[in-house]
Amino acid sequence: MSEPLQESAAKAVDQYVVIGNPVAHSKSPRIHTRFAAETEQFLQYTTLLAPLDGFVAAVEAFRAAGGRGANVTVPFKLEAFDYATRLTARAQAAGAVNTLMFDGADIIGDNTDGLGLVNDIVRNAAIPLQAKRILLLGAGGAARGALLPLLEQQPAQLIIANRTLSKAQQLAQAAQTEFPDLVVAACSFETVPADCAFDVIINATSASLQDAVPPLPDHVWRARPLAYDMMYGATPTAFLQVAAQHAAQCRDGLGMLVEQAAAAYALWRGVQPATGPVLHELRLEMQVAEGA
Repeated sequence: MSEPLQESAAKAVDQYVVIGNPVAHSKSPRIHTRFAAETEQFLQYTTLLAPLDGFVAAVEAFRAAGGRGANVTVPFKLEAFDYATRLTARAQAAGAVNTLMFDGADIIGDNTDGLGLVNDIVRNAAIPLQAKRILLLGAGGAARGALLPLLEQQPAQLIIANRTLSKAQQLAQAAQTEFPDLVVAACSFETVPADCAFDVIINATSASLQDAVPPLPDHVWRARPLAYDMMYGATPTAFLQVAAQHAAQCRDGLGMLVEQAAAAYALWRGVQPATGPVLHELRLEMQVAEGA
């Protein structure tokens, strides 16, 4: 192949990135490259380290070079929300964007985190959420991102518990307005009602990063719920360790990571990749690392 043809072929490859700071640790390039091979799509997915004060400039340069879309990780999800020219309902509800798609002059902002959470629970863990009683821990960005997809599953009840009660109340009130036929309530961690037997407890707090656990009363565990931590690692988080002591079914957020990536991939490419194979591979690698 001649040099001009080689350059033309290189330019024809659709480019995607995950943008963050830090970002070198991201599993996204591996996940999306695996999706591309599985769905026979021709694309390149890499990391993009943006300066803390240079998110927009970094994305604009990527777009100018022909970039088609980007995943956005910390600390830029709020800036991505402001940067988008069009927002999906999920992004509007979350108040943050983790996926950008460039469509001509349009910059579409989406948030696939909550959908990834729901898909991991419903598909991979095979636990339906319809008519279930859900306790959502936290009222920050992770909880906001999860709320709309959770409520779309039509649970019997969803209680938002948070250290600062007023923040949980604000989130619950907004959710109740959007879903007037559902039961949505708020409480502090210590005052979770004792008369509710929860089917699912989701930790959307950052406590696991500090190896801490929200101060929950023991009665939240009595129905042996699914305990889901959005965080993941080679060993169970402190939250999952406590849940296991109460005979709960435990699941970390690795599947959420893969499923949110799959939702972004489907938005970009118009095809839904299978998530099982790459999730299995990542889980095996974590187990090996734990035993090393």
